[in-house]
Amino acid sequence: MRSYSLTEGPIDMEQVESTLQEWLLGVDRPLKKVLLIPPDGTRGHSLAGPITSILYRLLQPAEVKVLPALGTHKPMTWEEKSRIFGPEIPPEAYIDHNWRTDVTKVGVVPGEFVREVSEGLVDYSIAVEVNRELVEGGYDLILSIGQVVPHEVVGMANYTKNIVVGCGGKEIIDRSHFLGAVYGMERMMGRDHSPVRKVFDYAEEHFLSSLPLAYILTVSKTRGEETSLMGLFVGRGRSVFEGAVALSQKENLDLLQEPLEKVVVYLDPSEFRSTWLGNKAVYRTRMAIADGGELIILAPGVSSFGEDAGIDRLIRAFGYQKRLDILRLVKESQELSENLSVAAHLIHGSSDGRFKITYAVQHLSEEEIKGVYFDYLPYQEAVAKYDPQKLRDGFNMVDGEKVFYVSNPALGLWALEKDFS
Repeated sequence: MRSYSLTEGPIDMEQVESTLQEWLLGVDRPLKKVLLIPPDGTRGHSLAGPITSILYRLLQPAEVKVLPALGTHKPMTWEEKSRIFGPEIPPEAYIDHNWRTDVTKVGVVPGEFVREVSEGLVDYSIAVEVNRELVEGGYDLILSIGQVVPHEVVGMANYTKNIVVGCGGKEIIDRSHFLGAVYGMERMMGRDHSPVRKVFDYAEEHFLSSLPLAYILTVSKTRGEETSLMGLFVGRGRSVFEGAVALSQKENLDLLQEPLEKVVVYLDPSEFRSTWLGNKAVYRTRMAIADGGELIILAPGVSSFGEDAGIDRLIRAFGYQKRLDILRLVKESQELSENLSVAAHLIHGSSDGRFKITYAVQHLSEEEIKGVYFDYLPYQEAVAKYDPQKLRDGFNMVDGEKVFYVSNPALGLWALEKDFS
């Protein structure tokens, strides 16, 4: 398959449509049945929504199905699907991925390979499972759509991750997340060739190469209320991903000269309803926060810890403890050792004792928040001082105090210049 790229952003949707139309004309087979795999509603700033809508229209009269890459997230409601992907895609076109039940195994990444890329930190094999629709659905073309942006588990989001995690099964989700947590997210975030990415590359090369799969990768940048598409990369080879990585590193890294003493992050209630998602506020800012500093998370929509009842119960049981404490608990608790993605998430969501994390919520009690080792603020009290309507991204003065504000932590990575020099 040919590769196309647009890198002179901002790019409008007319340019996107023209590029996609030209690329589709070059596909060397009749397209009678096509599967689109966009991210779910928690990644609205990817601009995958309007791109999915364009593709659905361009591909007519083919049979087009849409499989949102949910990973472990809750299925999208019809209202969310209609709002994000457009009302012209009918309900019967959607397939809801279930990471526990809807998958088939396509191969196993050997333990020796995992040991090598992890520098000996872990040595388990990793079964690669994907939604069976990809393998058994009889598609002429599968298009994975999504945003390349710094990511806490893999270094840079998307590409093969959208398939083996977003449409993946329990083992690869669990073991890849734990691999990243043990290796150390600070060593990976904002970088391409992490141990987890190498596992995904192994899966792409050995187990996915026979699928009629191509990638549509975006790089976007948000300032205030406006999200701009800065790059579009279309094709199959890894060079498509590498081009998007280079542009994302330019557009989505916010590098600072000095550590931040106080950071306030706002979580849009339409996007963040659990700490499982909302802890992006921790992941994406932790590299910039000073020892002894404080992170205040304004979370009006957060009403649970996990995205499902089982994960929620485990987070409540173990809490966001220090990394070494979680690693000890993995050895001591069979339940936690059988749910390594939860263990990884607990490590990611902790400051490891370096700084204070305060959740300002209105749907969880003080007892619940403190029960998972966070500090608590009533939401209304917090926004009376740190008003998201008045704060601007970056530095603000609040009652004589210098505060760094982030309106959406999913949009980038905040770190120190010295760590990326």
